[in-house]
Amino acid sequence: MQNESQPSVHEFPVKAKLYSHQTDAVQFVLEVLGYGKDPPKSKSAAVLAEMGTGKSLITIALAGQLYNQKHITKMLVVAPLSIVGVWKSELYKFAKFPYKLEVLEGTRPKKLKAINALCGTEALQVAVINYESVESIEAELSAWKPDLIVCDESSKIKGHQAKRSKVMHRLGREAKHNIILTGTPVTNTPLDFYSQYKFLDETIFGKSYFVFRARYAIMGGYGNHAIVGYKNLDDLTKKAHAIAYRITKAEALDLPEQVDVTQDLLLEDKAASIYKRVERESVAELEQGEVTATNVLTKLLRLSQLTGGYLKSDDGERVQEVSRAKMDALIHIVDECMAAGKKLVVFARFIPEIDAVEKMLRKANIGYALIKGEVKDRAEQVDRFQTDPDCKVFVGQLQTTGMGLTLTAADTAVFYSLSYNFADYEQAKARIHRIGQKNHCTYIHLIASGTIDEKVMGALKDKKNMAELVVDNWKSLFTNGGTKK
Repeated sequence: MQNESQPSVHEFPVKAKLYSHQTDAVQFVLEVLGYGKDPPKSKSAAVLAEMGTGKSLITIALAGQLYNQKHITKMLVVAPLSIVGVWKSELYKFAKFPYKLEVLEGTRPKKLKAINALCGTEALQVAVINYESVESIEAELSAWKPDLIVCDESSKIKGHQAKRSKVMHRLGREAKHNIILTGTPVTNTPLDFYSQYKFLDETIFGKSYFVFRARYAIMGGYGNHAIVGYKNLDDLTKKAHAIAYRITKAEALDLPEQVDVTQDLLLEDKAASIYKRVERESVAELEQGEVTATNVLTKLLRLSQLTGGYLKSDDGERVQEVSRAKMDALIHIVDECMAAGKKLVVFARFIPEIDAVEKMLRKANIGYALIKGEVKDRAEQVDRFQTDPDCKVFVGQLQTTGMGLTLTAADTAVFYSLSYNFADYEQAKARIHRIGQKNHCTYIHLIASGTIDEKVMGALKDKKNMAELVVDNWKSLFTNGGTKK
């Protein structure tokens, strides 16, 4: 490897100014890999960064630097299904270097066609795939020979015996460089490090889980097969952090008080098809009838309900689930917050969404507080969330939790769906960002790509209400709805 001087923040090939903690993270990884003043510490590195600190931007800056310096030509990103779409939108938003990206999805032939479509370009070839799909095309991914493999939310491979983990271990051995991204590398036990680091670099903790366990776990119980404690944890931590850069929101002092995150999601093919049909029908009905703000907003409301996963029948009697894209994304966020010991606020606009969130939390045995239209004991619900350590999630209907409530036990809020009213949206954000909040606040917006969600988010960013836009410009709100970027 060549030893090269580190770039300044302005030299990283991204369309954004990095925060100092992001610059430091990129430089740390480059130095670990041997592209600094000192010899390489490892072929790989870990970025252990909490939600809202910019893991994807750090990775894009790193990949761009490695590509520009001709160290890599191919990058494979493996991520949970719910955030595959995020990588596509983040690269489009931030990459200031040539790249060609394919999301490997659908049938096996479709995935292989996407890999082949990457070949022959001089731009950085980027393949993005979800964990569940890697095993089915492992041989083809290996033959493609990625130089850099990024394992996003690497706790997904913490089980050393899981098939997905073994596939990632094999691919990791062949790659020039590997990176793991996670805010919670340890969710149950310090031994969670082993499998993730086996993917990174087998020289850190060795090739044998049982040798690793013997060094760091105290065995006991029947047959001496149960882990009853741990030992040598200082050594484990030292080895793990030798190639890891840790970022918490509390330590990232340069972060603004409020960070907005847009998580772009791809509707399933069937859901996207339904969206297009409902959209076409809505436009046709408006063209044939009277175009008023009320009529347009009624049609848009139905599309917003659909992106949240639910569609009411024309008579309003039945509700059909048509998509799980947002629910799968929320489950991932909840898992990460629970693993980090953090509380979470979830805002949703529609009752079927709230009912589904409740069902998910009950199934996961996660304590929660709830405020929606018919809930009377609102003060009690808020107090329980604020004071009860077992009450981990607050679920609020946007129309009923926008004002007056203090939810500062959490510093992260998810907007499962959005209000069309800017004042309501701002009031909801203020529930966690108010007197008593000691941390930076992160707001995660679940946005279905190519749908009304994007239009609403755009209006809110411009501090506008949808009602102001719907009459003169109403057709633009429907254009290209339901398509995948």
